[in-house]
Amino acid sequence: MGVRHAVVAGGGIGGLAAAVALNRRGWRVTVCERAPVLTGIGAGIVLAPNALRALDSIGLGPDVWAGDALLGPVGLRTPDGTWLSRTGAGATSSRHGPPARAVHRGSLIDALAAALPPGAVHLGVAVTGVDDTGDRADTVVVRTSAGDLRADVVVAADGMRSVLRGQLFPRHPGLRHAGEAGWRAVLPGFGPPPRSAAETWGRGERFGIVPLVDGRIYVYATAAGPGTRPADHHAELIRRFGAWHDPIPALLDRLGRRNPDPVRVLHHDFYELASPLPRFHSGRVALLGDAAHAMTPNMGQGGCQAIEDAVVVAHLLADDADVPAALAAYTEARHRRTTRISRRSRRIGEVARLSHPLAVSARNLAVRATPSAVTSRALDTVLGWQPPSGPAPTVGA
Repeated sequence: MGVRHAVVAGGGIGGLAAAVALNRRGWRVTVCERAPVLTGIGAGIVLAPNALRALDSIGLGPDVWAGDALLGPVGLRTPDGTWLSRTGAGATSSRHGPPARAVHRGSLIDALAAALPPGAVHLGVAVTGVDDTGDRADTVVVRTSAGDLRADVVVAADGMRSVLRGQLFPRHPGLRHAGEAGWRAVLPGFGPPPRSAAETWGRGERFGIVPLVDGRIYVYATAAGPGTRPADHHAELIRRFGAWHDPIPALLDRLGRRNPDPVRVLHHDFYELASPLPRFHSGRVALLGDAAHAMTPNMGQGGCQAIEDAVVVAHLLADDADVPAALAAYTEARHRRTTRISRRSRRIGEVARLSHPLAVSARNLAVRATPSAVTSRALDTVLGWQPPSGPAPTVGA
Protein backbone atom coordinates (compact mmCIF):
# COMPACT_ATOMS: atom_id res chain seq x y z
CA MET A 1 0.00 0.00 0.00
CA GLY A 2 1.29 3.49 -0.88
CA VAL A 3 1.39 6.47 1.42
CA ARG A 4 -2.13 7.27 2.48
CA HIS A 5 -3.56 10.78 2.32
CA ALA A 6 -5.44 12.58 5.09
CA VAL A 7 -7.25 15.86 4.50
CA VAL A 8 -7.78 17.95 7.62
CA ALA A 9 -10.52 20.58 7.48
CA GLY A 10 -9.45 23.40 9.79
CA GLY A 11 -6.09 24.80 10.86
CA GLY A 12 -6.86 25.41 14.51
CA ILE A 13 -5.32 23.64 17.46
CA GLY A 14 -7.18 20.37 16.98
CA GLY A 15 -6.72 20.23 13.22
CA LEU A 16 -3.01 20.97 13.32
CA ALA A 17 -2.46 18.53 16.18
CA ALA A 18 -4.22 15.84 14.15
CA ALA A 19 -2.10 16.66 11.12
CA VAL A 20 1.12 16.41 13.15
CA ALA A 21 0.02 13.15 14.78
CA LEU A 22 -0.98 11.58 11.45
CA ASN A 23 2.21 12.75 9.76
CA ARG A 24 4.24 11.12 12.55
CA ARG A 25 2.31 7.92 11.78
CA GLY A 26 3.36 8.00 8.13
CA TRP A 27 0.38 9.74 6.54
CA ARG A 28 0.63 12.46 3.93
CA VAL A 29 -1.44 15.32 5.25
CA THR A 30 -3.16 18.30 3.68
CA VAL A 31 -4.58 20.93 6.01
CA CYS A 32 -7.21 23.22 4.49
CA GLU A 33 -7.70 26.44 6.47
CA ARG A 34 -10.20 28.97 5.20
CA ALA A 35 -8.44 31.94 6.82
CA PRO A 36 -5.69 33.65 4.81
CA VAL A 37 -3.16 33.26 7.66
CA LEU A 38 -2.62 30.82 10.50
CA THR A 39 -3.15 32.70 13.70
CA GLY A 40 -4.24 31.78 17.18
CA ILE A 41 -7.10 33.89 18.49
CA GLY A 42 -5.80 36.58 20.83
CA ALA A 43 -6.15 34.59 24.01
CA GLY A 44 -4.36 32.12 26.23
CA ILE A 45 -4.84 28.41 26.72
CA VAL A 46 -3.88 26.36 29.75
CA LEU A 47 -2.22 23.14 28.64
CA ALA A 48 -3.31 20.83 31.45
CA PRO A 49 -1.33 17.66 32.25
CA ASN A 50 -3.52 15.53 29.96
CA ALA A 51 -2.87 17.84 27.00
CA LEU A 52 0.86 18.05 27.73
CA ARG A 53 1.15 14.26 27.75
CA ALA A 54 -0.75 14.12 24.44
CA LEU A 55 1.56 16.70 22.86
CA ASP A 56 4.64 14.93 24.20
CA SER A 57 3.46 11.70 22.53
CA ILE A 58 3.64 13.39 19.10
CA GLY A 59 7.05 14.96 19.63
CA LEU A 60 6.07 18.30 21.17
CA GLY A 61 7.55 17.77 24.60
CA PRO A 62 8.65 20.07 27.42
CA ASP A 63 11.43 21.75 25.42
CA VAL A 64 8.83 23.39 23.19
CA TRP A 65 7.20 25.23 26.07
CA ALA A 66 9.99 27.49 27.29
CA GLY A 67 9.20 29.41 30.45
CA ASP A 68 7.75 28.65 33.84
CA ALA A 69 4.85 26.39 34.62
CA LEU A 70 1.95 27.85 36.56
CA LEU A 71 3.34 28.71 39.99
CA GLY A 72 1.81 29.51 43.33
CA PRO A 73 -1.74 28.75 44.44
CA VAL A 74 -4.47 28.13 41.89
CA GLY A 75 -8.03 28.55 42.98
CA LEU A 76 -11.21 30.56 43.43
CA ARG A 77 -11.69 33.92 45.16
CA THR A 78 -14.52 36.30 46.00
CA PRO A 79 -14.54 39.91 44.76
CA ASP A 80 -13.05 41.13 48.06
CA GLY A 81 -10.08 38.78 47.61
CA THR A 82 -11.06 36.03 50.04
CA TRP A 83 -9.97 32.59 48.87
CA LEU A 84 -12.80 30.12 48.48
CA SER A 85 -10.46 27.31 47.49
CA ARG A 86 -6.76 27.16 46.87
CA THR A 87 -4.53 24.36 45.63
CA GLY A 88 -0.76 24.61 45.32
CA ALA A 89 0.49 24.04 41.78
CA GLY A 90 3.11 21.68 43.16
CA ALA A 91 0.48 19.47 44.73
CA THR A 92 -1.46 19.35 41.48
CA SER A 93 1.70 18.43 39.59
CA SER A 94 2.64 15.63 41.98
CA ARG A 95 -0.84 14.15 41.68
CA HIS A 96 -1.57 14.58 37.99
CA GLY A 97 1.83 14.64 36.31
CA PRO A 98 3.51 17.47 34.39
CA PRO A 99 2.65 20.92 35.74
CA ALA A 100 0.21 22.87 33.59
CA ARG A 101 1.60 25.55 31.30
CA ALA A 102 -0.36 28.52 30.06
CA VAL A 103 0.61 29.66 26.56
CA HIS A 104 -0.71 32.06 23.99
CA ARG A 105 -2.85 30.25 21.45
CA GLY A 106 -0.78 31.80 18.69
CA SER A 107 2.37 30.23 20.14
CA LEU A 108 0.72 26.81 20.20
CA ILE A 109 -0.50 27.22 16.61
CA ASP A 110 3.03 28.21 15.53
CA ALA A 111 4.59 25.19 17.25
CA LEU A 112 2.13 22.78 15.66
CA ALA A 113 2.51 24.30 12.19
CA ALA A 114 6.31 24.19 12.45
CA ALA A 115 6.12 20.44 13.10
CA LEU A 116 4.46 19.83 9.70
CA PRO A 117 6.23 19.33 6.35
CA PRO A 118 6.48 22.41 4.10
CA GLY A 119 3.42 22.82 1.94
CA ALA A 120 1.12 20.77 4.16
CA VAL A 121 -1.03 23.76 5.13
CA HIS A 122 -3.19 25.37 2.42
CA LEU A 123 -4.39 28.80 3.52
CA GLY A 124 -7.46 30.53 2.15
CA VAL A 125 -8.97 27.14 1.24
CA ALA A 126 -12.33 26.21 2.77
CA VAL A 127 -13.68 22.66 2.87
CA THR A 128 -17.29 22.85 1.71
CA GLY A 129 -18.28 19.19 1.80
CA VAL A 130 -17.37 15.55 1.35
CA ASP A 131 -18.61 12.97 -1.13
CA ASP A 132 -18.06 9.26 -0.56
CA THR A 133 -20.61 8.07 -3.11
CA GLY A 134 -18.17 7.79 -6.02
CA ASP A 135 -16.79 4.72 -7.75
CA ARG A 136 -13.99 4.14 -5.21
CA ALA A 137 -15.06 2.84 -1.82
CA ASP A 138 -11.54 3.18 -0.41
CA THR A 139 -11.37 6.99 -0.72
CA VAL A 140 -13.53 10.06 -0.25
CA VAL A 141 -13.75 13.21 -2.38
CA VAL A 142 -13.27 16.43 -0.45
CA ARG A 143 -14.94 19.51 -1.95
CA THR A 144 -12.94 22.68 -1.36
CA SER A 145 -13.00 26.26 -2.57
CA ALA A 146 -9.83 25.49 -4.53
CA GLY A 147 -11.09 22.30 -6.16
CA ASP A 148 -11.61 18.67 -5.23
CA LEU A 149 -9.17 16.52 -3.28
CA ARG A 150 -9.19 12.76 -2.88
CA ALA A 151 -8.36 11.36 0.54
CA ASP A 152 -8.24 8.10 2.41
CA VAL A 153 -9.57 9.83 5.51
CA VAL A 154 -10.97 13.26 6.36
CA VAL A 155 -10.57 14.90 9.77
CA ALA A 156 -13.28 17.51 10.31
CA ALA A 157 -11.74 20.03 12.70
CA ASP A 158 -13.68 22.99 11.32
CA GLY A 159 -14.86 24.43 14.61
CA MET A 160 -18.07 24.70 16.57
CA ARG A 161 -19.99 25.90 13.50
CA SER A 162 -18.68 22.94 11.52
CA VAL A 163 -19.87 22.70 7.93
CA LEU A 164 -19.02 19.00 7.81
CA ARG A 165 -20.92 18.24 11.02
CA GLY A 166 -23.98 19.85 9.45
CA GLN A 167 -23.60 17.71 6.35
CA LEU A 168 -23.03 14.44 8.20
CA PHE A 169 -25.67 14.99 10.89
CA PRO A 170 -28.31 17.26 9.32
CA ARG A 171 -30.95 16.45 11.97
CA HIS A 172 -28.77 17.35 14.92
CA PRO A 173 -30.00 20.54 16.66
CA GLY A 174 -26.54 22.11 16.55
CA LEU A 175 -25.46 24.83 18.96
CA ARG A 176 -27.27 26.45 21.86
CA HIS A 177 -26.40 29.53 23.88
CA ALA A 178 -24.72 28.57 27.15
CA GLY A 179 -26.05 31.46 29.23
CA GLU A 180 -22.92 33.60 29.35
CA ALA A 181 -20.87 36.04 27.35
CA GLY A 182 -17.23 36.86 27.92
CA TRP A 183 -14.21 39.04 27.28
CA ARG A 184 -10.63 37.88 26.66
CA ALA A 185 -7.35 39.72 26.27
CA VAL A 186 -3.61 39.15 26.56
CA LEU A 187 -1.70 41.92 28.32
CA PRO A 188 1.96 42.73 27.72
CA GLY A 189 4.33 41.62 30.43
CA PHE A 190 5.46 44.93 31.87
CA GLY A 191 5.03 45.75 35.54
CA PRO A 192 4.77 43.22 38.37
CA PRO A 193 3.01 40.05 37.20
CA PRO A 194 0.31 38.31 39.23
CA ARG A 195 1.79 35.67 41.50
CA SER A 196 -0.72 32.96 40.66
CA ALA A 197 -3.58 31.95 38.43
CA ALA A 198 -7.02 32.47 39.92
CA GLU A 199 -10.64 32.92 39.03
CA THR A 200 -12.90 35.23 41.02
CA TRP A 201 -16.62 34.51 41.32
CA GLY A 202 -19.10 37.30 41.96
CA ARG A 203 -22.84 37.48 41.39
CA GLY A 204 -23.34 36.29 37.83
CA GLU A 205 -19.85 37.54 36.90
CA ARG A 206 -16.34 36.10 36.87
CA PHE A 207 -12.82 37.38 36.33
CA GLY A 208 -9.81 35.17 35.58
CA ILE A 209 -6.07 35.82 35.63
CA VAL A 210 -3.53 33.44 34.07
CA PRO A 211 0.21 34.25 33.74
CA LEU A 212 1.55 32.91 30.42
CA VAL A 213 4.92 31.21 30.03
CA ASP A 214 6.28 34.11 27.94
CA GLY A 215 5.63 36.72 30.65
CA ARG A 216 2.37 38.05 29.27
CA ILE A 217 -0.87 37.84 31.23
CA TYR A 218 -4.09 36.33 29.96
CA VAL A 219 -7.22 37.84 31.48
CA TYR A 220 -10.84 36.92 30.91
CA ALA A 221 -14.20 37.92 32.31
CA THR A 222 -17.75 36.61 31.99
CA ALA A 223 -21.25 37.87 32.62
CA ALA A 224 -24.50 35.91 32.71
CA GLY A 225 -26.96 36.20 29.85
CA PRO A 226 -26.59 36.80 26.13
CA GLY A 227 -24.02 39.51 25.56
CA THR A 228 -24.87 42.86 24.07
CA ARG A 229 -21.77 44.36 22.54
CA PRO A 230 -20.78 47.42 24.61
CA ALA A 231 -19.57 50.55 22.83
CA ASP A 232 -16.46 50.60 25.03
CA HIS A 233 -15.23 47.24 26.34
CA HIS A 234 -12.75 48.80 28.74
CA ALA A 235 -15.38 51.04 30.31
CA GLU A 236 -17.75 48.09 30.67
CA LEU A 237 -15.10 45.97 32.37
CA ILE A 238 -14.23 48.85 34.73
CA ARG A 239 -17.92 49.21 35.57
CA ARG A 240 -18.29 45.54 36.36
CA PHE A 241 -14.92 44.66 37.91
CA GLY A 242 -13.08 47.89 38.76
CA ALA A 243 -13.81 47.59 42.49
CA TRP A 244 -12.79 43.95 42.80
CA HIS A 245 -9.65 42.80 44.62
CA ASP A 246 -6.07 43.43 43.55
CA PRO A 247 -4.57 42.98 41.02
CA ILE A 248 -7.77 43.24 38.94
CA PRO A 249 -7.94 47.09 38.95
CA ALA A 250 -4.26 47.32 37.93
CA LEU A 251 -4.78 44.81 35.13
CA LEU A 252 -7.79 46.74 33.87
CA ASP A 253 -5.65 49.87 33.93
CA ARG A 254 -3.11 48.11 31.70
CA LEU A 255 -5.95 47.03 29.45
CA GLY A 256 -6.90 50.65 28.89
CA ARG A 257 -3.42 51.92 28.01
CA ARG A 258 -2.72 52.88 24.43
CA ASN A 259 1.08 52.81 24.59
CA PRO A 260 2.97 51.22 23.08
CA ASP A 261 0.06 49.40 21.41
CA PRO A 262 -3.61 49.07 22.32
CA VAL A 263 -4.63 45.67 23.66
CA ARG A 264 -7.24 43.86 21.60
CA VAL A 265 -10.25 42.82 23.65
CA LEU A 266 -12.30 39.91 22.32
CA HIS A 267 -15.98 39.73 23.20
CA HIS A 268 -18.14 36.71 22.44
CA ASP A 269 -21.11 34.67 23.57
CA PHE A 270 -20.61 31.12 24.83
CA TYR A 271 -22.14 28.26 22.87
CA GLU A 272 -22.13 24.50 23.21
CA LEU A 273 -23.68 21.57 21.38
CA ALA A 274 -27.33 21.28 22.35
CA SER A 275 -26.91 17.52 22.72
CA PRO A 276 -24.11 15.03 22.09
CA LEU A 277 -23.68 13.76 18.57
CA PRO A 278 -24.66 10.11 18.09
CA ARG A 279 -21.07 9.37 17.06
CA PHE A 280 -17.89 11.18 16.02
CA HIS A 281 -17.48 9.54 12.63
CA SER A 282 -19.27 8.70 9.44
CA GLY A 283 -17.59 6.38 6.97
CA ARG A 284 -14.14 7.85 6.33
CA VAL A 285 -14.79 11.17 8.10
CA ALA A 286 -13.89 11.81 11.74
CA LEU A 287 -15.13 14.84 13.68
CA LEU A 288 -12.68 16.35 16.14
CA GLY A 289 -12.59 19.10 18.78
CA ASP A 290 -15.38 21.68 18.71
CA ALA A 291 -16.82 20.11 15.58
CA ALA A 292 -17.45 16.94 17.59
CA HIS A 293 -18.13 18.19 21.11
CA ALA A 294 -18.21 21.98 21.44
CA MET A 295 -18.28 22.67 25.18
CA THR A 296 -18.28 25.62 27.54
CA PRO A 297 -14.88 26.89 28.73
CA ASN A 298 -15.57 26.38 32.44
CA MET A 299 -13.05 23.54 32.86
CA GLY A 300 -10.49 24.87 30.41
CA GLN A 301 -10.67 21.56 28.56
CA GLY A 302 -11.99 22.44 25.09
CA GLY A 303 -8.58 22.72 23.45
CA CYS A 304 -7.11 19.97 25.63
CA GLN A 305 -9.82 17.53 24.51
CA ALA A 306 -9.20 18.45 20.87
CA ILE A 307 -5.52 17.56 21.34
CA GLU A 308 -6.51 14.26 22.95
CA ASP A 309 -8.84 13.57 20.00
CA ALA A 310 -5.99 14.18 17.57
CA VAL A 311 -3.62 11.77 19.27
CA VAL A 312 -6.24 9.03 19.59
CA VAL A 313 -7.48 9.18 16.00
CA ALA A 314 -3.91 9.11 14.64
CA HIS A 315 -3.05 6.14 16.86
CA LEU A 316 -6.05 4.19 15.61
CA LEU A 317 -5.26 5.03 11.97
CA ALA A 318 -1.68 3.75 12.16
CA ASP A 319 -0.21 0.70 10.44
CA ASP A 320 -2.55 0.33 7.48
CA ALA A 321 -5.62 0.18 9.71
CA ASP A 322 -9.00 -0.22 8.06
CA VAL A 323 -10.23 3.38 8.07
CA PRO A 324 -13.98 2.95 8.76
CA ALA A 325 -13.23 0.44 11.53
CA ALA A 326 -10.56 2.69 13.04
CA LEU A 327 -12.95 5.63 13.11
CA ALA A 328 -15.63 3.51 14.78
CA ALA A 329 -13.02 2.73 17.44
CA TYR A 330 -12.29 6.45 17.70
CA THR A 331 -15.93 7.17 18.54
CA GLU A 332 -15.84 4.39 21.12
CA ALA A 333 -12.68 5.80 22.68
CA ARG A 334 -13.71 9.45 22.80
CA HIS A 335 -17.49 9.84 22.94
CA ARG A 336 -18.16 8.96 26.58
CA ARG A 337 -15.18 10.88 27.93
CA THR A 338 -15.86 14.12 26.08
CA THR A 339 -19.60 13.94 26.83
CA ARG A 340 -18.90 13.63 30.57
CA ILE A 341 -16.44 16.52 30.54
CA SER A 342 -18.85 18.68 28.54
CA ARG A 343 -21.68 18.02 30.99
CA ARG A 344 -19.44 18.71 33.95
CA SER A 345 -18.26 21.96 32.42
CA ARG A 346 -21.89 23.02 31.88
CA ARG A 347 -22.74 22.29 35.53
CA ILE A 348 -19.78 24.34 36.75
CA GLY A 349 -20.97 27.24 34.62
CA GLU A 350 -24.46 27.02 36.08
CA VAL A 351 -23.06 27.22 39.61
CA ALA A 352 -20.55 29.95 38.78
CA ARG A 353 -23.10 32.33 37.29
CA LEU A 354 -25.56 32.23 40.19
CA SER A 355 -26.63 35.78 40.99
CA HIS A 356 -29.19 35.72 43.81
CA PRO A 357 -27.42 36.77 47.05
CA LEU A 358 -28.66 33.75 49.01
CA ALA A 359 -27.68 31.32 46.27
CA VAL A 360 -24.24 32.95 45.96
CA SER A 361 -23.69 32.74 49.73
CA ALA A 362 -24.67 29.06 49.78
CA ARG A 363 -22.41 28.34 46.81
CA ASN A 364 -19.44 30.09 48.39
CA LEU A 365 -19.96 28.27 51.66
CA ALA A 366 -20.08 24.92 49.88
CA VAL A 367 -16.92 25.64 47.89
CA ARG A 368 -15.07 26.82 51.01
CA ALA A 369 -16.13 23.72 52.94
CA THR A 370 -14.89 21.28 50.28
CA PRO A 371 -11.38 20.00 51.12
CA SER A 372 -8.78 20.62 48.42
CA ALA A 373 -7.99 16.89 48.39
CA VAL A 374 -11.57 16.18 47.36
CA THR A 375 -11.35 18.75 44.57
CA SER A 376 -8.09 17.23 43.34
CA ARG A 377 -9.48 13.72 43.34
CA ALA A 378 -12.47 14.90 41.34
CA LEU A 379 -10.08 15.92 38.55
CA ASP A 380 -8.20 12.62 38.45
CA THR A 381 -10.14 11.17 35.51
CA VAL A 382 -9.74 14.40 33.53
CA LEU A 383 -6.11 15.34 34.18
CA GLY A 384 -4.81 11.80 34.62
CA TRP A 385 -5.58 10.73 31.05
CA GLN A 386 -2.75 8.90 29.29
CA PRO A 387 -2.16 8.84 25.51
CA PRO A 388 -2.56 5.46 23.84
CA SER A 389 0.52 3.34 23.29
CA GLY A 390 1.33 0.09 21.58
CA PRO A 391 -0.55 -1.29 18.58
CA ALA A 392 -4.01 0.01 17.82
CA PRO A 393 -6.81 -2.39 18.76
CA THR A 394 -8.54 -4.42 16.08
CA VAL A 395 -12.25 -3.68 16.01
CA GLY A 396 -15.20 -4.33 13.76
CA ALA A 397 -16.68 -1.56 11.65
